[in-house]
Amino acid sequence: MKAVVLIDGKPVLKQVDVPKLCHGDVLIQMKACGLCGTDIEKIGGHYTASQPILGHEPTGVVFESLSADVKVGQRVFAHHHVPCYECYYCLNGSPTMCAYYRKTNLDPGGFAEYFRVPEFNVSRGAILELPSHVSFEEGCFVEPLATVLRAQKRALLKKGESVFVVGAGPMGDLHIMVAKHFGASQVFASDLSQTRLDFASKIGADYVFSAQESPEKEVIKLTDGRGADLSIVASGSPKAVVSALRATRKGGRVLLFGVPYKGSFLEYDLSELLNNELSVIPSNAAVEEDTRSALSLIAQAKINVSKLVSKLYTLDEFEKAVEDSLAGRVIKAIIVSEKTKGASD
Repeated sequence: MKAVVLIDGKPVLKQVDVPKLCHGDVLIQMKACGLCGTDIEKIGGHYTASQPILGHEPTGVVFESLSADVKVGQRVFAHHHVPCYECYYCLNGSPTMCAYYRKTNLDPGGFAEYFRVPEFNVSRGAILELPSHVSFEEGCFVEPLATVLRAQKRALLKKGESVFVVGAGPMGDLHIMVAKHFGASQVFASDLSQTRLDFASKIGADYVFSAQESPEKEVIKLTDGRGADLSIVASGSPKAVVSALRATRKGGRVLLFGVPYKGSFLEYDLSELLNNELSVIPSNAAVEEDTRSALSLIAQAKINVSKLVSKLYTLDEFEKAVEDSLAGRVIKAIIVSEKTKGASD
């Protein structure tokens, strides 16, 4: 079968064996898999916290199952990382810090004609059946939306608050949509790309600003001189973090969501954190409680993720998908099994 794998840090489309199943495993025929910014960071050697496996937003059809809970023919989403739910971290509110969380993964990854979901994941609820009206492309947003839901829950977003999203890529767009869904009074967004800013306006941002023109000053001005109640850093750039800190009101919160590159440092006066009582809240990944919530919001059309799908690419076009994403020609690239019939059939 065809699969995109990392070899010496480069994505290579090659023929590999179809994974063999052990007790409780499930084999899924991939129909669609979103290309995430972390996939691109892994390719560039910048991602700090994961195995070198590409593709973690996959959907497909169950092809073979050695699990009594999963049936052949089901249309499903599969989660790549799953905690044990039994260790100290899991029992004390930090399941994504579980030692097993990042040891679990899909084999050989989501960018493959077939991929294996290990029994460890399956038995802990990692496979969700997609309702018939949810397309495979829409199902690709279960995992990224889940991470956004968990992050905003950790940041304690309240109805009526103002929110500043720094970085208007696909994850920033999801943050905008979720913040609006949960009742944010004003949502601001900044980015270096005018194309991304224009798109952010279309999907719910009330005001957008170029990251090159001191957006924090505009945010403060539009919040009666206070600053945003919650600023969300949906970028790995240290400058984005500083922008968020400077745009947040006294006593406000800054949510760190984008993954910084290795060796990142901030040029920021830390005394301001104490003097202004700023809370800095990092959020990393999601668990099954969050994927279930994400699928529910997608299925009920409360978050219209289909707006974010820019272009479909086949496995043979993987390098082109990466190039277009890096060049800003697409908001969200989706890799599909085939384009002739459509991944939603």
